[in-house]
Amino acid sequence: MTMVPLDPSSKPTSQRLITEGDTVVVYERHDAMRAVAVRAGGVLQNRFGVFRHDDWIGRPFGSKVFGSCGGGGKAKAKAGGGGFVHLLAPTPELWTLVLSHRTQILYIADISLVVAYLELVPGCLVLESGTGSGSLTTSLARAVAPHGQVHTFDFHQQRAASAREDFEKNGLSSLITVNVRDVQGEGFPEEHCGAADAVFLDLPQPWLAIPSVGSMLKKDGVLCSFSPCIEQVQRACEAMKTSFTDIRTFEILLRTYEVRDVALKSVTSEEACVGPLPQKRRMLTSPGENTGCTQRSSSILVRPCSTAKGHTGYLTFARLCV
Repeated sequence: MTMVPLDPSSKPTSQRLITEGDTVVVYERHDAMRAVAVRAGGVLQNRFGVFRHDDWIGRPFGSKVFGSCGGGGKAKAKAGGGGFVHLLAPTPELWTLVLSHRTQILYIADISLVVAYLELVPGCLVLESGTGSGSLTTSLARAVAPHGQVHTFDFHQQRAASAREDFEKNGLSSLITVNVRDVQGEGFPEEHCGAADAVFLDLPQPWLAIPSVGSMLKKDGVLCSFSPCIEQVQRACEAMKTSFTDIRTFEILLRTYEVRDVALKSVTSEEACVGPLPQKRRMLTSPGENTGCTQRSSSILVRPCSTAKGHTGYLTFARLCV
């Protein structure tokens, strides 16, 4: 199964059935997911029970499947013997959450801004250095599909090989070409001179590669440089001044909220007489009800998450002068 639809006539993911060899994203909860290759006889075991791959084959993506507590199958699971998970089709967004981290990666908030500000559309040619874990690369490929190309470069041979294997597994080989090259020291290959619509840099010294970027981009092409430190941004911007315009830097700080059901406990009439809570915050029993019983109801709680991801890096965009 390909993560990015390459044929407009192919069935939407929601109409496709899971087959042996497919990669599925097993969704336990919003912060607990994993990528699993489906194989006959395979078994996944987690806190929700035992899940047999044979039960997944033939089901549509998005299915809710039940596990068992060591045996008894689906019937026992439905009767309370185990929990459940959802089987999701891999997408660039989900892949970012489940991929193996070989390096620090870009996450969805940064990726969305990169794709938008690089002005990527189907058919674009994009150059990227370095590849890292391939988190951004998959989203770049989806943006330029089905006829565009992403040429990604990494100086580390093993990282490049692992990324290439991931792209092949996800059906992206026709969109992504992985190269081993020290772009910071050697620049981009001359074969791409004047052909790139956009360039993305994730390098410790991006200013060393910026002269090469200027020769790779088409007129009015866009560069994005990602750096974790503001000193790197300052030196990169200084190097951009000679050939680039419209230089701007962004830092994305994402704040997520927790949304869940909570039980609200009502008080008895006796508690209400002496309780310290203001009248507005008490939930009294109705006339005729057993006043000695405690009533419960639920409400939706919305609050900022107790843990939040802070600074990831700075995104600097610039446009090649015409």
